[in-house]
Amino acid sequence: MEHNPQILLDIIKTPMPFGKFKGRLICDLPVSYLEWFQRKGFPEGKLGMLLQTIYEIKSNGLEDLLRPLRKNY
Repeated sequence: MEHNPQILLDIIKTPMPFGKFKGRLICDLPVSYLEWFQRKGFPEGKLGMLLQTIYEIKSNGLEDLLRPLRKNY
């Protein structure tokens, strides 16, 4: 996976476009919802990549990476 800082910005600014958590920012989705996607399969395209990335961040306890970015937005 290539390193792209824009991905982290997109995670904190993009709302979930459908489902139970429609409208909630991707960075604020509960881990249980992300785990469900992990089991069932992430959507195709950019949304799937963002969901998979926030899943990895949260499941590895790396949410502190997002704190400085969230202060600015």
